[in-house]
Amino acid sequence: MAGENYTRITEFIFTGLKYHPQMQVFLFLLFLLFYLVTMTANLGMIILIQLDSRLHTPMYFFLSHLSFVDICFSSVVGPKMLRDFFAERKAISFLGCALQQWFFGFFVAIECLLLASMAYDRYVAICNPLLYSVAMSQRLCIQLVVGPYTVGFLNTMTHTTAAFRLPFCGSNIINHFFCDMSPLLSLICADIWINKLLVFIVAGAVLVVSSLTIIISYFYIFIAILRIRSADGRHKAFSTCSSHLTVVSILYGTLFFIYVRPGAIFSLDLNKGVSVFYTAVIPMLNPLIYSLRNKEVKAAMCRTIARRKFCLGS
Repeated sequence: MAGENYTRITEFIFTGLKYHPQMQVFLFLLFLLFYLVTMTANLGMIILIQLDSRLHTPMYFFLSHLSFVDICFSSVVGPKMLRDFFAERKAISFLGCALQQWFFGFFVAIECLLLASMAYDRYVAICNPLLYSVAMSQRLCIQLVVGPYTVGFLNTMTHTTAAFRLPFCGSNIINHFFCDMSPLLSLICADIWINKLLVFIVAGAVLVVSSLTIIISYFYIFIAILRIRSADGRHKAFSTCSSHLTVVSILYGTLFFIYVRPGAIFSLDLNKGVSVFYTAVIPMLNPLIYSLRNKEVKAAMCRTIARRKFCLGS
């Protein structure tokens, strides 16, 4: 764009969510409740796993990191969205937008890959139960956690840096409630085909690799479960991965609907509505699903509460 005049953008303005003015206070309180439950439930899950020695297993090691990522992921978008409910001018600085996009892409990639690591853990636990403690060594567990953080860093550094090094000109209005990549790219006054290609390759690779890992792991898990002769044994085996499968179905169903659905049903308002679900609701649902559908977590909660009452009684 050399030789062309353009005004340097120093801030962006969000259009925000569409709602009736009378719903403003109700929606603010609703999303505040979502955010507080997300913080409390995920932090509680991390503390519970640390306190109860029976939960010091690979599965809950991964779950504690998933809870940590959900806390961070929700905090990237949640506080700003809550503030904007009562802001006449929903502005964010250029640097603030870049940081929000950077951390958003970082934690989304980590969450997808962590769920893939958890799927592999469930595969080893069900298909090779006798070798589980040997196969899922401490070293491998650390690698299966460090890997997602590393790939998440490389993922967001690639397409966020590539987007924000280009000139933004003309309108600075983002038709969203946070700095998502798609509406940001529409504000760049330069050729963005390389940026779209990078998003497609890098972010697509994260989604494809993680989803394939999950699909292949559960393919072998279901085969192993079908080979169990007793109905009670099949139920017990399936219950060990039902919480994870529920979380995976919700997250990947939402992501595929937003990024892989046909263009014929594309709608900005629909896109924002679904984005609300996976930025505000899913991080809240994850710990609730694991606590309500997992007998070990419920038992650990009961033991912790019982010990607390005993200490207070003493």
